[in-house]
Amino acid sequence: MTTAAVGAARDEAADAALSGEGLHREYGRGAAAVRALRGVTVAFAPGTFTAVMGPSGSGKTTLLHCLAGMDRPTRGTVRWGATEVSGLPERRLAALRRTRVGFVFQAFNLMPAMTVAQNVALPGRLAGAPPERARVLEALARVGLAGRERHRPGQLSGGQQQRVAIARALVTRPAVLFADEPTGALDRATGHDVLDLLRAGVDEDGRTCVMVTHDPVAAGYADRVLLLADGLLVDELDRPSPGRVAERLARLGG
Repeated sequence: MTTAAVGAARDEAADAALSGEGLHREYGRGAAAVRALRGVTVAFAPGTFTAVMGPSGSGKTTLLHCLAGMDRPTRGTVRWGATEVSGLPERRLAALRRTRVGFVFQAFNLMPAMTVAQNVALPGRLAGAPPERARVLEALARVGLAGRERHRPGQLSGGQQQRVAIARALVTRPAVLFADEPTGALDRATGHDVLDLLRAGVDEDGRTCVMVTHDPVAAGYADRVLLLADGLLVDELDRPSPGRVAERLARLGG
């Protein structure tokens, strides 16, 4: 990268809701070490929706976890806004993570014995800062589950359970939402409903969303698509069609 390009990347990162610079992540040591990330630099503007894609083993989930503060890069820096978080002590990082970012998993990770409202409030309760009931109900209303707060997860469809998981991620009103294959366990129609919710959070609330997906149709909801291969950022597509995403993935072996 040229000096001018480095300067432009730093200017972009300075205005970003989220950025990673020179991210390396290695597991193990010596000849057996796995280099999951090999110097990835990326920035995410406020109020944008980005899909991260690539073949199996490309490093996309590792990148998401490093950006979300769920894993630490071996080298490099992660910033949420102007705050560098990659070097923070775990307790301080955990406190920031609870208020600044949300995370939605492919597996809904709901507690079956708890009500919907209790599941939404659970992370805050575990942290010693339970959300107000009004905020829990507001989050459920935003995902189309008003009136379902007393139901148990087993009484809901898979799509409704994922909506609960999204409400749980949104109850603290995070600036950045991370989603790891959020439609992977859903049928096509239900997956579209979930993607509509993520898109609305960007368009209506100005939230920044970063989503790992293997599905070119899901990627079509994003403003841009980042493509990884062998731990490197190899391409970036702006507002591509699902067909163009699929073609580019096929060339990468995805």
